[in-house]
Amino acid sequence: MSRLAFQLEKNASGTRARAARFTTLHGEVRTPVFMPVGTQATVKNMNAAGLREIGSQVLLANTYHLLLRPGPEVFKKFGGIHRFMGWDRPVLTDSGGFQIFSLPHSRVMTEEGAEFRSYVDGELHHLSPESSIAMQRAIGSDIMMVLDQCIPSTADHATTEAAMHLTHRWAERSLRAREDSPQALFGIVQGACHRDLRLRSADYLRRLPFDGLAIGGLAVGETHAERYEFTGIVTAELPENLPRYLMGVGTPIDILEAVHRGVDMFDCIIPSQLAQRGTAFTSHGKIHCRRAVYKFSEEPLDARCTCSTCRTHPRAYIHHLIKSDETLGWQLLAHHNIAFYHQLMAEMRAAILDDTFAAYYERQRIALVRDDEANPPVHPAPARPRRIPTLGDYDIHLSACGTFSSIRQLSSGEVMHSVSAPEEEAKRLYITQSRLAQRLLRRHPDDLEPLVIWDVGLGAASNAMAALRCAEEQLATHGPAALRPLHIVSFECDLDPLTLAARHAQFFPHLRHPAPPALLRDSSWSDPASQIRWTLHHGDFLALFEATPAPDLIFYDPFSAKTDTGLWTSDVFARIHRHCDARPAEFYTYSAATAVRVALLRAGYYVAEGVGTGPKASTTVAFTHPAPSGHPARLLGPDWLGRWSRSHAKYPPDLAESDHSAFELRITQHPQFACPVVP
Repeated sequence: MSRLAFQLEKNASGTRARAARFTTLHGEVRTPVFMPVGTQATVKNMNAAGLREIGSQVLLANTYHLLLRPGPEVFKKFGGIHRFMGWDRPVLTDSGGFQIFSLPHSRVMTEEGAEFRSYVDGELHHLSPESSIAMQRAIGSDIMMVLDQCIPSTADHATTEAAMHLTHRWAERSLRAREDSPQALFGIVQGACHRDLRLRSADYLRRLPFDGLAIGGLAVGETHAERYEFTGIVTAELPENLPRYLMGVGTPIDILEAVHRGVDMFDCIIPSQLAQRGTAFTSHGKIHCRRAVYKFSEEPLDARCTCSTCRTHPRAYIHHLIKSDETLGWQLLAHHNIAFYHQLMAEMRAAILDDTFAAYYERQRIALVRDDEANPPVHPAPARPRRIPTLGDYDIHLSACGTFSSIRQLSSGEVMHSVSAPEEEAKRLYITQSRLAQRLLRRHPDDLEPLVIWDVGLGAASNAMAALRCAEEQLATHGPAALRPLHIVSFECDLDPLTLAARHAQFFPHLRHPAPPALLRDSSWSDPASQIRWTLHHGDFLALFEATPAPDLIFYDPFSAKTDTGLWTSDVFARIHRHCDARPAEFYTYSAATAVRVALLRAGYYVAEGVGTGPKASTTVAFTHPAPSGHPARLLGPDWLGRWSRSHAKYPPDLAESDHSAFELRITQHPQFACPVVP
């Protein structure tokens, strides 16, 4: 029987989000809950009174660090951690498994446990499942964690399976070591990014008499998309009647995504750690308080926040403290950041209980990724003018949140970058994901061949300018001798969107640069060092691209298949593939449509899931040759094939019914499905 008297209060409709409550030795906990990290019996820059004031329900402390200092004897003398640190609410203790993982050169792992030297005095220590539980019993935490073997989430299958089995054996030893202690004990599901191992681990541990189950081994190397995927895989297999804890996660958006997938409990050092870097989380995005824009600001950090930092101090004062390296600045930001996390959890709980979480999730998954560097307050988007500027079939569209502008096509109603700021989406989807900054660095002295980008669908030049800015930053950092030249080739049949945006650059910060006017005037632009070249091919892409040198990267951003049907067919993709045959190319696009992915597969590409952006959970990456080693995108695998087999877009609309069987065989026998994991 559970020591926590767990009570599930509500499952929200259209989502796995849930609200619950349970009772520990030191009081009730209401979920979803965020646990501030007090590694060494203290939350950095906070005291117990401040944590109570902002509504902290549970604190996390770490067995490994407290074993080394002050040691078990101190806790035995004080009767546990609560009296020692002056905290009368629940405490959860991590077992020390992650800290052992983070010391690969200072420990020896065996079946018995881990042997390591203290970073305090060099003394040799041994941490086993039994000694970890003994230390946690001395600490007197309300919830103890089993000792587990944590490994990188990107580890291979054999290594992961061995670590999983060791974690299971240690879990059983931890249960035996607890004996009759009234403290609760959680097991930890492992399995890295291997679906079969995660399912086996969850099934094994749910059969043991734990009081709750945690998901370990995430936020240690995987992509955000993988983190969300494997969180959902595990929660679907965990018992409804036990709390679920995602260890070490994370940012506000990570927490929102995990609650959406059924997680109840979280911890992370991020709110305290980023406070020391001068960063605040707010209801309108992250604020970097070092920025000069805040020097004279009389606003609070967050007008919606009621914490003492926001009630008392303007942004200008916080900016001054951070620039002066005053510890008070870190304390004020830590106080606010943790209060923001608690308020976020309270909002999610209220939305679950009101059964409005699905709508709340859709709003917040956009709001929580905003950043003042993506939407600089120094140049806020002006209010919509009385007369909306237009040119031809286009006008300027102001976002719903009023922080950025886009170009809208009047005839179709399609908006270029309708949810995320154009610069933000371009950077995330095309620049960061393609690793452009790294690719521009020369691998050897005679590597002088230009890196070629095809920018298909110039629009208002968001993607091309993001690439140009990236190259300029690399030039400023490394100098031209360390870089390959960059050649951006933009294809566009209608220049009205860029012309309209350039005429009203006050709405489009990315166009405040000499390159766009030169491109419109001369169809080309080069930087003074001739390191960056941007050329325009004005006309029909299908008539022009085969006379253009093959690219390294393709940023494929025309209007959707609904509007630009002719650019999204398998025949077009096959023509591009043939043109790039001698030069491996990577293809990036915002679309995650099954029809687009299957058209790329049919054309011979290796197709992967790309990062999410705006409201899209994922995008698409494709390779003309097998994916390069180390690329973060994950190839579509058997799960996708299963979804495709049930899709209404299984076959191209122009494919005769008599050809369906041959088409299906071509997709299922694609080489990538014989080896679905990107190395």
